[in-house]
Amino acid sequence: MFNPRRFDHKLFSRKLIANLALGALFAALCVLPACSINTNKGDKDGEKHVDIKSPMGDLHVSEQADIRDAGLTLYPGAKPAPKDDSDDKKSANVNLSIPGFSLKVVAAEFLSDDAPEKLIAYYDKELQKYGKPIQCKGPWSGGHVESSPGKEEGSKPVSCGSSGSGDSVELKVGTEGNQHVVAVKPNQRGTRFALVYVRMHTGKDDTI
Repeated sequence: MFNPRRFDHKLFSRKLIANLALGALFAALCVLPACSINTNKGDKDGEKHVDIKSPMGDLHVSEQADIRDAGLTLYPGAKPAPKDDSDDKKSANVNLSIPGFSLKVVAAEFLSDDAPEKLIAYYDKELQKYGKPIQCKGPWSGGHVESSPGKEEGSKPVSCGSSGSGDSVELKVGTEGNQHVVAVKPNQRGTRFALVYVRMHTGKDDTI
């Protein structure tokens, strides 16, 4: 069973979030008769929604992410990145709330015709409203985030970790438990980029 207090230094990807939402989290929240489940197979584009309400907590998962929920603006002219053959969704909006723990994840990938340098400059300036961004170089991760729900771990400033060789640049700002990430890489004649917001909270106040 999923236990957020022991879920230490895991990699949050959109695929992982989906697996947790439809697997372990589903089981964890729906152990009581009062559990309410609402699923929507989506519109013509196949976007899915899952809402679970139970005495143990609430879970909302959607494949449609409004990037404004991440506190960021979309780079002018950018368009959503299409799904690829792996069927890994390119956007997600997750809200989990259980006693003593809450999690919010907003993530989406986009394409732009402009060069990576322009997007880096744009988001470096925008992220400054949350603090001083750091810049990390390495292989493309799609904006995957390492976070720990513990109060001490979650308050640590973001870091680059073990960066390797690669053509991707990540801008990060905040703490492990409350961070914004912008990942940028060259893409044919333009740029592919991901915008990610992750916020965790532990304690009596379990609201997001």
